[in-house]
Amino acid sequence: MAQVIRRGPWQPSVDFADATHVNRVGNVASSPSSKVSLNRYTTAFLGVAFLSALVNILHLTGSLFMMEVYDRVLPSGSLPTLLALGGIVVGLYAFQAVFDIVRARILSRIGASLDQHLSPQVFQGVLTQRLRGPVEGDGQQPLRDLDRVNMFLSSGGPSALFDLPWMPLYLLVCFAFHWWIGIAALGGACLLIAMTLMTELCSRKAVKAALGAAQIRSRVTNASQRNAEVILALGMSDRLGMQWSQANEQYVRHQLRSSDVSGGFGATSRVIRMLMQSAVVAVGAYLVLDGQATGGVMIASSILAARALAPVELAIANWRGFINARQGWRRIKEQFAGLEDSSEPMGLAPPQNTLIVERIGGGAPGTRRYLADDISFRLKAGDGLGIIGPSASGKSSFARLLVGIWPTWRGKIRLDGAALDQWKATELGKHVGYLPQDVELFCGSIAQNISRFEPQPDPEVVIAAAKAAGVHDMILRLPEGYDTEIGEAGAALSGGQRQRLALARALYRDPFFVVLDEPNSNLDNEGELALTAAILGVRARKGIIIVIAHRPSALAGVDQILVMSEGKALSLGPKEEILTKVLRPVETGPRMPTTTPFEVASGRGAAS
Repeated sequence: MAQVIRRGPWQPSVDFADATHVNRVGNVASSPSSKVSLNRYTTAFLGVAFLSALVNILHLTGSLFMMEVYDRVLPSGSLPTLLALGGIVVGLYAFQAVFDIVRARILSRIGASLDQHLSPQVFQGVLTQRLRGPVEGDGQQPLRDLDRVNMFLSSGGPSALFDLPWMPLYLLVCFAFHWWIGIAALGGACLLIAMTLMTELCSRKAVKAALGAAQIRSRVTNASQRNAEVILALGMSDRLGMQWSQANEQYVRHQLRSSDVSGGFGATSRVIRMLMQSAVVAVGAYLVLDGQATGGVMIASSILAARALAPVELAIANWRGFINARQGWRRIKEQFAGLEDSSEPMGLAPPQNTLIVERIGGGAPGTRRYLADDISFRLKAGDGLGIIGPSASGKSSFARLLVGIWPTWRGKIRLDGAALDQWKATELGKHVGYLPQDVELFCGSIAQNISRFEPQPDPEVVIAAAKAAGVHDMILRLPEGYDTEIGEAGAALSGGQRQRLALARALYRDPFFVVLDEPNSNLDNEGELALTAAILGVRARKGIIIVIAHRPSALAGVDQILVMSEGKALSLGPKEEILTKVLRPVETGPRMPTTTPFEVASGRGAAS
């Protein structure tokens, strides 16, 4: 028989700084931290750099062609020379176009490959981040950040950044033409570089503030959607609309500031580039008049100066996207920075004998408060345990610890001797059935929800789970039976139907260990009879089931009771013995009284 084991004074307290979520959540999302890197694309980026070198060298074609035309063809009047130069230029421009296209395609495919490589891991991080601590906004920012990185790699921004290092080449050629032409081009380049730095400094805070305002707006929107019925029934729509409008106003204001900064510096940089190009032409004209340069040099210098300044102008135009991508990439890396790298545990045989809880304690991730502590017991195959206690006694928190979605800060939970963190997360899920207090179904068919969205579920297994939960006949009465679409969060079903379908999902493929948290909160008499039959069915097939309940009717199928209060285990033993202690007989009849949770935990019956 199960026994409560008290923790002695020698038990060391948990070190919250070193506590690590090593249960199922940790296993799901622990590996990405070492993979959030661009190192695997080093060869591809080197290829882009090589192509950028070829493209920038070929950009000299236009200026050199103009210089040859003005200095050789026109003075000599040689048509064959012009045709020969024209043929060479056409070939060089064709190569430049090919190299530029290939470079753009490589960058876009780097973005697509990065998304394909990281998106599953980012999704797992989004899926589990609320189980690791508080989350800002709707929790989907990492996915949006990955989209921003991908969009930037597919834009013209990276090409401009790869072209920037080649600016000195054009300036050197300008200096080779004449010292003063080089000085004029260098002055324009310095001005544009200063504009780039000012764009970075002035737009960074605005972009960050816009993102924060967008998260606030998204949080208000999501909360309003989730509680639309309450908002409309209580006449709160105007007030929440005002909150959304205030958040949206902040977002628009910061977006306008960011756009004004980028647009202003972009327009200024274009004017400076045109001004510098004209200045180079003016300097070249002066040198031609002074006999220090030819007309071809003047025209070629103008083209080279424009080409030298173009990457800076393009970089400024794409600077906002660059900042978004850089901040997004930093947040993605930070999301996984706290996760440990761990190899996948070795596969274990399906559990079929025992559940052992060894002095476990834990609470919500990101907090320092124990919500369940110093709880120990042992259950064998075929046992059924009911957990009772007042509200906020730690029952639901204990359920989350049992199935591994919250961390255990001390102690171990073992199935057939193996702690939960020794199981592969995907394998452990096959042996665990869990019905949470707040039932959540997913958009899809009834069969998909019961089968936990297996790609190709066995219809017989799905029907067996439905029959075990007593919902087979109910499903057949629906218009399309098991193929009935239930809508977002099961909106097409009643609360009782959702709860019974979630019970069928918990029983899918006969898991060895089943935890039901308030499984009868929305059930009628027929549903409660089906629930009792399901509990007895788990025990009959030698599974272990734990039922958390406020209403005694949910405990009809269990044989042991654990009483909790303030996160502690008060007593544990056979059901009749425990209920006799905590429930007083009712003087008016032999029927079990309906007691409040406080009365159950404190030992006062309904007659008290």
